[in-house]
Amino acid sequence: MLSFLLEGEAVNLAPLIGGVGVALCVLLCGLGSAIGLRITGITAAAVLTERPKKNGSVMILSVLPSTQGLYGFVLGLINYTKIAQLTGSQGWEMFIACMPLAIVGFLSAIIQGMTAVGGLKALAKSDLTSGKLILYPAMVETYAILALVVSILMTQNIIV
Repeated sequence: MLSFLLEGEAVNLAPLIGGVGVALCVLLCGLGSAIGLRITGITAAAVLTERPKKNGSVMILSVLPSTQGLYGFVLGLINYTKIAQLTGSQGWEMFIACMPLAIVGFLSAIIQGMTAVGGLKALAKSDLTSGKLILYPAMVETYAILALVVSILMTQNIIV
């Protein structure tokens, strides 16, 4: 397992480095989504105790932070087959290419959860529907989508 520590052997660490980048992206996006969903879930439960008929609107606002986890998973699937073929500096290229989505996906899922809580609280106090309130958390989503596109473009430039 630690054969790369033996003298005289040249070991290709590029797949390991690239794999860590992909894994961090999937992990951080999923973790951010889980935190964001926890934030919205707590508020959603409180809103539904007061306004059970708002279940559909509450559900829409509550699940928004889950998309960043999906974006990380998609990037992981796209690059999974490339990892073993990486050589030289390509491992670092893959690592760096995954970082825009890893960082933005993690943070935007949490921030989107906080933003969606504002919409959930508005649902509890008014007759508004989620259609009018979804815009604000959706603006946060835009940056996760942009980070996904940038990471995909960067990883597609790594020719294996």
